[in-house]
Amino acid sequence: MQERKSWLKGMAAGLLWVVIGAFAGKDDDDARVLSLAEGQVSPSASIEASAWMAGNWIGNGFGGVAEESYLPPNGGTMIGMFRHLKDNKPSFYEFAVIVEHEGSLLYRLKHFHPDMRGWEAKDEAVDFPLVKVTDNALYFDGLTYIRTGEDSMSAYVRIGNKDGEDQIAGFDYRRVEP
Repeated sequence: MQERKSWLKGMAAGLLWVVIGAFAGKDDDDARVLSLAEGQVSPSASIEASAWMAGNWIGNGFGGVAEESYLPPNGGTMIGMFRHLKDNKPSFYEFAVIVEHEGSLLYRLKHFHPDMRGWEAKDEAVDFPLVKVTDNALYFDGLTYIRTGEDSMSAYVRIGNKDGEDQIAGFDYRRVEP
């Protein structure tokens, strides 16, 4: 009987750690992608805060290869593009700009199918206002870029599922030559 109690205690403790780990993972995801609170104003920032992102990046995400490229900041903007390849074929593209907007930064993008038909309506884009900026990270509302090393960065984006639940998609990139 004592042996069975010890085994049950061990199983309960193990289950507790699994549950704690599941919630810790969710908290980690929540900390990686921030949101502006209602009425919150984006912090002051200039385009120079994004300068470390300039260059070409490659990594994995969405079950394929993810590539991002950014031109250096110029004229209060930074232009970027994203290409996703699955089974060595393009699955979608993004054209993005980081712009100085009302004393802060705004990440604005448009999605495209491989044949260049846009996902968003002609005059629409997806906007991510800045929530927080540090020396090594840009936290936009629902989108985060974190410099993890001299030639590495991670990106996290909040995506709404068809069932109405949000999930966090992560990408780990390394800098590559053009």
